Amino acid sequence: MKFSIDLTYKTSDAWLNCVLDNFDLFLQDHADCERKASAMAMSFVAKCPDKTEIIPELIDTALEELEHFKMVYALMEKRGVLLPKKMPKDPYIDQLIKLCRNSPQERLMDRMLLASIVECRGAERFRMISEKIEDQQLKKFYKLLWTSEAKHGNIFVVLALKYWPEKVVYERLHLLNASEGQICAALPIRAALH
Repeated sequence: MKFSIDLTYKTSDAWLNCVLDNFDLFLQDHADCERKASAMAMSFVAKCPDKTEIIPELIDTALEELEHFKMVYALMEKRGVLLPKKMPKDPYIDQLIKLCRNSPQERLMDRMLLASIVECRGAERFRMISEKIEDQQLKKFYKLLWTSEAKHGNIFVVLALKYWPEKVVYERLHLLNASEGQICAALPIRAALH
């Protein structure tokens, strides 16, 4: 059984060039994304304390994302880049959340599957950065991150399969994945992870 996701939209070189040309701005957004990813994993724990099979994995994921935030923040400190005073809304995430259904169980499954897709998108983009950036420290850092994000993409699919039938999970995953590709294609290019 395949747990990873084949994204339906390939990120453009224009996005990569925008990030590399505005890297300090990208670092601010990246830090925000890591904080949000950690909080998202813990929000699953808060919303489903009865799903004890997945709580340890969610805690580990939250801690790993928090460690990534710490690492990004250390890079920012070295470069003299401050955290933004306010976390701006992420238009990508806002549009993805609108795809979620309303019943509590369906919404929970949708949020888990979207978490997988978001992690896979992050892995794709971190890989692109690691392959193109010239700074060797940043190259190594983003290679480490893309392998970790790819693993997280698999985790959320595996967790969903513990509670919903395989056919239901994969049908919904493919639908959400196709919608995510359309959202990515329509978003303006900016020095941000999404």
